Amino acid sequence: MTDEVQPYRVDPISEPEAATEIKALLAACDLSYEATVEVFVVLRRGRRTIACAGLDKNIVKCAAISPELQGESLSLLLMTEIAHLAHERGHTHLFLYTKPDNVDRFRACGFYKVVEVPGVVAFMENTPIGVRGYCASLKTLRQPGAVIGAIVMNANPFTYGHRHLVEYAVANCDHLHLFVVAEDTSFFSYRDRYAMVKAGISDLPRLTLHPGSEYMVSRATFSSYFFKEKNAAADSFTAIDLLVFRNFIAPALGITRRFVGTEPFCKTTNKYNRDMMHWLRRPDSPFPPIEVVEIPRIANGEVPISASEVRSLLAAERFAEIGRLVPPFTLAVLRDKHRPGRTASQIPDPPTWVENALSKKGQDSYEDS
Repeated sequence: MTDEVQPYRVDPISEPEAATEIKALLAACDLSYEATVEVFVVLRRGRRTIACAGLDKNIVKCAAISPELQGESLSLLLMTEIAHLAHERGHTHLFLYTKPDNVDRFRACGFYKVVEVPGVVAFMENTPIGVRGYCASLKTLRQPGAVIGAIVMNANPFTYGHRHLVEYAVANCDHLHLFVVAEDTSFFSYRDRYAMVKAGISDLPRLTLHPGSEYMVSRATFSSYFFKEKNAAADSFTAIDLLVFRNFIAPALGITRRFVGTEPFCKTTNKYNRDMMHWLRRPDSPFPPIEVVEIPRIANGEVPISASEVRSLLAAERFAEIGRLVPPFTLAVLRDKHRPGRTASQIPDPPTWVENALSKKGQDSYEDS
């Protein structure tokens, strides 16, 4: 009887016994515990935990109901409580990961399937117009051409390696769409990274620079990129991210080719490149295949240029060496925001120095969406 069920909120850090009960319930439902979950809603009947759902910012994870109780319509109560919790924390647009068998159950709770990794996981959101509305806005930026390219980059920070990839892509397609990852979990803020990319490619033709979105390489679609998760669910994040790209973003812009650089340092990104070859080209999809072009990184001497190397040099304040790896504007950002002896309170607010710097550069040779 559902009238005996009581909802509770659980902080998994400060309530280890409750967290242990949640882990046991998830294991009984053949689900993995996600360490990035900040708070759980649990349903208890008496002293027994019979259902749970976790919130990681605006992402619902670890949603489970005891197998023998899954016909008691507990899902609606669980999702109502998690929605209230999310709203209190300022989140109204929610994403949800669940098993494909549970899609109908969560659809009845107001969630809509975006994509599914067959037999493994479904990715849903609590609005019917979320990804479709985003793609409708992208369609207004379509460009003519038989070969339309795309790059998605984090640029943490923007280097000559990133510039080389963009130059190659522009030369090998009729128009290039460049997306900057919007997630603010990197060493450099999104505002800084976007400004560095914008300055670094300002002279290139046939290029549209896009802000990032929650629908590509974000903590919603690809959280293992940011948190290096090691559970079974992490293996599905690349697939989710790439299916959203193939099924929605690429058709909206007419993208036929995606460009990436080789990744000799980061295992997660290297796996993403390998998975890209599979999910963007697999023939059993109703959506057109996307050619994946992987080019070798350019090197500084014998070592491939990498953003991680720049960050290491920055920690050692070796700006002369950094100057051989990054364009002038990137170097100016690093010098201005990370001058030796500066404290965080002394770092200038980005709008002033970024916008002033960009206003001095000609931006007429490309479109900036």
